Formats: sequence, structure tokens, C-alpha cells
Amino acid sequence: MNRASSVDEPLRIGVLGASRIAENAIVGPARKLGHRLVVVAARDRRRAEDFAATYGVERVVDTYDEVIAAPDVDMIYNPLANSLHAPWNLAAIRAGKPVLTEKPFARNASEAREVADAARGAGVPILEGFHYLFHPLMARTRELLGDGIIGDLRRVEVVMGMPEPAPTDPRWSYDLAGGSLMDLGCYSVHVFRHLGEFAGGEPVITAASAVVRDGQVDESATIDVRYPSGATGATTTSMVDADYTFRCRIVGDTGELILHDYLSPKRDDRLTIIRDGTEHVEHVSTRATYTFQLEALATALRSGESLPIGPDDAVATMEFIDAAYRAAGLMPR
Repeated sequence: MNRASSVDEPLRIGVLGASRIAENAIVGPARKLGHRLVVVAARDRRRAEDFAATYGVERVVDTYDEVIAAPDVDMIYNPLANSLHAPWNLAAIRAGKPVLTEKPFARNASEAREVADAARGAGVPILEGFHYLFHPLMARTRELLGDGIIGDLRRVEVVMGMPEPAPTDPRWSYDLAGGSLMDLGCYSVHVFRHLGEFAGGEPVITAASAVVRDGQVDESATIDVRYPSGATGATTTSMVDADYTFRCRIVGDTGELILHDYLSPKRDDRLTIIRDGTEHVEHVSTRATYTFQLEALATALRSGESLPIGPDDAVATMEFIDAAYRAAGLMPR
């Protein structure tokens, strides 16, 4: 950390690119928590200027390198296209700047290992933006599972859907590491992996398939998994749905939990508990997942404490995504 080591001082954040996700992922949380967006750059300076004017970023520079090198930047936020995550994460790490990177961590496991090795070697914190994990909805879910409220875990089902992006969107580009598994499936994979604690360990893929556009990019996909305990899991991901759907169903041998919108409980924070033929609904918190995430990161950077997920977790998730692509008959990104 450069300056923001006191709990009373705001983080000074440098933003790479003028992405759509930034409003929810960094602008809103920074404003809510009192942190500063001090500098932004984009490929098109005019876009960066518009972004800065809209969201109150203090200044605009011409290149990502200038953002990373700025002496008044405590942390880098990287929401660039998937193929640019690893290169610019590495650049920030080499400059000694902590990073909040959008998921996925890199375009494939090989790149993820390179970034992870660099972060560990330099002692620079890097957080992959699985923001859902920081929300009380997930803490409550883990508490209920740990208490055995639905018995032994038997099945995990995750449904991830979104309306079709524009044809020019990077998510349709193989070269930019697009695809439904990269954009949506990484969340499902992360949920599967983190619920392994309640099913004997990490799951393995038993089957996968994909619907492919233009011979390269998966517009939708499915993954089936099995845990060491014998529990199973399944996910469907689609970038051509009618609406946004981010639902998780966790089934035990005596009941089930339904997280109606685990990715955005700001819209729907219901957690439904089904036991003995009855349903009980808890409303957990409509505070944004991204706000909890930035709050946790700021606390860790100021205190020197470790984050709940780190580079090793990111590598394991990318290895899983690569394996899912191969199981579906496709090449990793």
C-alpha cells in the first residue's frame, strides 16, 4: 500500500478501461464506501473522458501503463476483456499495485498460473472478482449447511442466463476469450468448488456440452459434476436467454435451499429453506455484492490480512473451466 494504510483514508483507485460493468462493480461501491477513483484510461481517450465526467473520476490519462504507474494510485481495477486480464494484472503486480480483477482471472489456466506465481513472488495482493462470495447471503448459506439444516448435501444446481449481447460484444470473440463458460460458467464453477467443503472436497466433471456460434464461441453450455461424497451438481449457462437468471438450488437428504438470485441479491435477496414439507423465506440483505467485496478488499489491504480467496483459488477455477471446455469438445480460450 502507498498511502491508504489508515482506516480513515480512502483507497485511491486507478481504473483500466471504460467498461459497462464498472458502474456497478467499482463506481457505486467506491462512492458508497468513500473511496476515490483518481485516474482512468481507455483505448479511446474520448470514452475515458466521458467515463470520468459521468462517474466523477478525478483525471484521465492516455494509457493503461500511466494508470498503473501513477504514484497516487493504491489499487488497480481491471475490467478489460478476458484476454487482457492476465497481461494487465501482471503489469500491475510488477508495479507493486494490488489488483481487483474481473473474473475470470485469465484466459486459461496457464496464464492464471503465471499471474498467481508473479503475485506470490512479489507479495502483491490480487483478488478475482467473485463478488457473490462476500455477500451475507453466501455466509448464511454456509452457516445453514454447516448446521446440517438440510442434512447431507446431495445435489447443487446452478442456472446462469442473460439476454444476448450485441454482435460486437467481446463475449462473442474467441480472440478476446469470450463464451458463456468464461462469462457465466466461471461463477457456477466457483460455487461448485466452494460447496465442496460440504461434499467431501473438490468436484470433478462427469460431462459437458456446448452450443457453439461461428465454430468457436459457446453461446450456451452445460456441466455435470460429481463430488467425492457422491453428491452431484449441474449447471446451465446461456448468453441467449430472455432475461437474467442467477439461481442456485442446494439439495440435501432432508431439505433444500434456494438462492433466488445469488449473483445479485440487490434485486432479490430471498433465501428459501424447505424442510418437512414447509417453506421458510429469509430476506438477507439487498446491499450490493460489489460493495461487500470492495469493503473486504479495502480492509485486507489496510490490515495486511489475507483475503478469503487468492491466486491459488483463481488457478483452480481456471483449470476447471479449461477442463469443461475440453469435455465439451472445445479448446480452452
